[in-house]
Amino acid sequence: MSQIHAYAAMNVNGALEPYAYDLGELGPEEAEIKVSHCGICHSDLSMLGNDWGMSAYPFVPGHEVVGTIVALGEQAKGLKIGQTVGLGWSAYSCLACPECLSGNHNLCATTQATIIGRHGGFADRVRAQWAWVRPLPEGLDLEKTGPMLCGGVTVFAPFLVHNIPPTARVGVIGIGGLGHMALQFANKWGCEVHAFTTSDSKEAEARKLGAHFVHNTRNADALKEVAGSLDFIISTINVPIDVPGLLGALAPQGRLHVVGAILEPMQVPALGLIFGQKSVAGSPTGSPNVLDKMLSFSARHGVAPVTELFPMSKVNDAMEHLRAGKARYRIVLENDLA
Repeated sequence: MSQIHAYAAMNVNGALEPYAYDLGELGPEEAEIKVSHCGICHSDLSMLGNDWGMSAYPFVPGHEVVGTIVALGEQAKGLKIGQTVGLGWSAYSCLACPECLSGNHNLCATTQATIIGRHGGFADRVRAQWAWVRPLPEGLDLEKTGPMLCGGVTVFAPFLVHNIPPTARVGVIGIGGLGHMALQFANKWGCEVHAFTTSDSKEAEARKLGAHFVHNTRNADALKEVAGSLDFIISTINVPIDVPGLLGALAPQGRLHVVGAILEPMQVPALGLIFGQKSVAGSPTGSPNVLDKMLSFSARHGVAPVTELFPMSKVNDAMEHLRAGKARYRIVLENDLA
């Protein structure tokens, strides 16, 4: 039996308070992680408020976990006690369906999220299926790695999904928690990088993060200036976007890829797709294999999020900091639970 100490909300948008629970015997395919750090993602806020209608309370957020393995089930593979690992959005998949067998575990119909139907990483320990517990390569800063396990892989995976070449001209919409990592990945991938923002104050930082060009979309001519030139645009924001304008910015066979969870339906003009043979797509996080590739790429090229560190005991302050839009650009909790 294993009692876990965590921070949980007892109701919708409730304050997080100390909470202890017992998960019982470790499952045969499970790994138990002693949490050292856990990032805070906007999805944690969405789940806290039951914005997606799938939250259950008590609710323990946290799905950007870094820590060490302290226990393994007898069927857990490829891991060892004491190993430094990470856990992201997904915690389980069937490993037997066509999606899992083709390496697209994140598309498995029975995938279980770390914080949906499970207790997450705002805790001293967390459990997950071995396949989703990924060993961390040397060269990563553990205080900054957590956000890469959700936000990082979310913006990295599309480069693989669409086979983006290093000669591509890539646009990134939004210089925030996701976008500031997308700029780095695109730059290190070798692409010509265009950042789209609504704030002139972010231009210098966007260039520092890897943007070669910065466009303020409050300027009505911003998209017209790059009309027909971009091969790939990734939208990282969760507010409505100008799909017709963005399609116009794409070169022939260009792709607009959405990873920001926009709740309103998008208006996509058919002719904007047909002329130029363009497409609109989206994707969720990434498979264990993609997580490994993203972590190795980041370690090799020095990609890391810009983070602010809070002790886990100050989790409510950290959540409010994010809710107020003050995070620059990701928040990480350091476990100080006794």
